[in-house]
Amino acid sequence: MSATPSGVLRTPLCDLLGIEHPVLQAGMGKSKGLVTSPALVAAVSEAGGLGCLGGTGLDPEELRETIRELRRLTSRPFAVDLLLPAKLAAADQSLERLRALLEREYPAHVRFVERLRERYALPKAQLEREYMVSEPLIRQQVAAVLDERVPVFVAGLGDPTEVVPEAHARGMLVVGIAGSVRNAVRQRAAGVDLVIAQGHEAGGHTGAIASLVLVPQVVDALRPLPVVAAGGIADGRGVAAALVLGAVGVWCGTVFLFAEEAWLDDAHRRQLDAAGAEDLVVSRTYTGKTARVYRNEVVAAWAQSGLEPLPMPLQWALMSDFVAAAEAAGREDLATNPAGQVAGTLRGLRPARQIVAGLVDGARQAIGRLGDYTRTEARRGVP
Repeated sequence: MSATPSGVLRTPLCDLLGIEHPVLQAGMGKSKGLVTSPALVAAVSEAGGLGCLGGTGLDPEELRETIRELRRLTSRPFAVDLLLPAKLAAADQSLERLRALLEREYPAHVRFVERLRERYALPKAQLEREYMVSEPLIRQQVAAVLDERVPVFVAGLGDPTEVVPEAHARGMLVVGIAGSVRNAVRQRAAGVDLVIAQGHEAGGHTGAIASLVLVPQVVDALRPLPVVAAGGIADGRGVAAALVLGAVGVWCGTVFLFAEEAWLDDAHRRQLDAAGAEDLVVSRTYTGKTARVYRNEVVAAWAQSGLEPLPMPLQWALMSDFVAAAEAAGREDLATNPAGQVAGTLRGLRPARQIVAGLVDGARQAIGRLGDYTRTEARRGVP
């Protein structure tokens, strides 16, 4: 890595992706659309990092249109993140038929969610549109990204083996995300161009190993494949620490939830503004996969229910109408709010370009302090 007086922090990642700073903004989506708005993604890329669109929640045509909007906002490289779950519980694309399956096979779960709705006096409501995480939908989303020749494709979950050859043939790079060394090795076997080692501190779908332990292990296991660190990184000290651990860059999500350009409900902003690290917990409440979210009353109720959440996408289908009812009643505080533990250290909104600049400048200052320590010890004659 190199830090220069001009404010540039360069690593091999910058050359690989064609960016100025080794800062990647995590793609964050949700069931009804985007958190990472086109304005946010473009602002990060224009600031010299790599903006990433969270494609989850967009149907294939919406995804195509959003990618094209991004190209109107920036000519710099950007990425698209999609979920590729390794295993999907058996589900028909029809949400109506899936609701019938839940009534038939999981009546206790259905009754529990209905009692939750009654507890909060929420009106009965259903999703405004039918959107089901399914293999056919995922394939259509991936096809849209490939057809649009997005510079970088990020597999947010699962195995990108089938995507890599087609992406490479179109001149695209592919990124895998791993929460363990075993998963990282599988990503390398899939042929990805770099791996994001995401620690337990991270928001959204996350693993069980903390960043400080995970990152150097993945770096050692995958060398010379580039590794990017994720989880608990929200300032320059975190960036510098990631580089010292052997990563060539950082993947930051939660800090960009505090960007002015991010699309986040006011209730969710207030939750994160007031949060402490202990308020961000791992739960399967909303999707069926372990995800770090703000601990609201619904998460607490599930934890006390004695019921095991169902696998993805059954749990998502089970909770989708409850979330729709909560949003229709203006109770976004009862919907899922994914974020990392580092949200407990963040307050207030800033433009995305300031966040990128703060990460880079703070890293340069932290690296400079390390150099000062080394020079001080040398003057003392410490070997």
